Amino acid sequence: MSQGPRSGLSAVSSALLAMSRHLEVRDVLKTIVASARELLDAQYAALGVPDDHGGFAQFVVDGVSDQEWKAIGPLPRQHGILAAMLKEAKVERLADVRKDPRFEGWPSAHPDMSDFLGLPIRDGDEVIGALFLANKNCPKPEGSCGFTEEDEELLGILAQHAAIALTNARLYERSRELTIAEERSRLAHELHDAVSQKLFSLRLTAQAAAALIDRDPSRAKGELHQVAALAAEAADELRAAVVELRPAALDEDGLVATLRTQIQVLDRAHTARVTFAGRGVKALPAAQEEAVLRVAQEALHNALRHSGAEHVDVTLDRRGSGAVLRVTDNGSGFDPKAIRRAGRHLGLVSMRDRASGVGGTLTVESAPGKGTTIEMEVPGG
Repeated sequence: MSQGPRSGLSAVSSALLAMSRHLEVRDVLKTIVASARELLDAQYAALGVPDDHGGFAQFVVDGVSDQEWKAIGPLPRQHGILAAMLKEAKVERLADVRKDPRFEGWPSAHPDMSDFLGLPIRDGDEVIGALFLANKNCPKPEGSCGFTEEDEELLGILAQHAAIALTNARLYERSRELTIAEERSRLAHELHDAVSQKLFSLRLTAQAAAALIDRDPSRAKGELHQVAALAAEAADELRAAVVELRPAALDEDGLVATLRTQIQVLDRAHTARVTFAGRGVKALPAAQEEAVLRVAQEALHNALRHSGAEHVDVTLDRRGSGAVLRVTDNGSGFDPKAIRRAGRHLGLVSMRDRASGVGGTLTVESAPGKGTTIEMEVPGG
């Protein structure tokens, strides 16, 4: 066997091993795209997972910087060459994609592409994605494609295993979602059985006290003491249940992996692009990790539900032995002083309480039309 095929098979083996190390869907997609671009020595690579509405549920690129990606704009629709790969489920190898009659152009900030290799990713008869590369890094005679039949064969092998890795990652995430749903159901039953019974007793006792207040003040006073005792018991029951709400994923995967997984889910579920970057963060004490996670969840809820943002960026960076969380959106923003004067808080009081409760700080920067940045710093152990 010649040196070329051997090196190709070795590269495929390395790519497959890389894919097998990840369980989260977006990590698997990124690994597939990066492996394909390196394997075929292309300038650009991308993978799109279609949705049911003519667009893409996920679209991952390699070879394009974050700044370039933001300048390109919204995710592409299923049209042109992409639609052909998804619907006809066949390989497309073109000398110049721009000259193909199905080519419908791209945004002004999109990088220029010429030679093109794309193929569908299939799970049985179902097309679950489209993988494509552009601009082979090699000399290309006029009118010819840099991608070869061997490239096509290697990419086909990679795509077959990519389908397996992607399916496994989806099954893993689905199992995690089912586990979370079961845990929520269990806690709902506990809250109903314990706290709601206490609250029902509290209401009856308060009604009795109200009925006695005029004709038997001393008995009414006793009933009010009972109200106070029942309220304290209910608070204790509720506090005990809430303690159990610490996500199991924090203990199993740590803060960075838990945040990444939750943000990937939000990115799929919302039209806004939600990104996450974790840099150099070490494990924090349990209380700090939970506080950071809860603040991130509250800030993301505000950004995605109320701000109208197109982009929400979450970062978690190491600072000394602790960490700094930032949630930044390009939404409508608000005047924090006006919010306080109007008696609205957007969860800011809760977030500040969580930060101070673990010895941390929380700052909010926002202005109408200027987006919002929420920053939380917590100490380490």
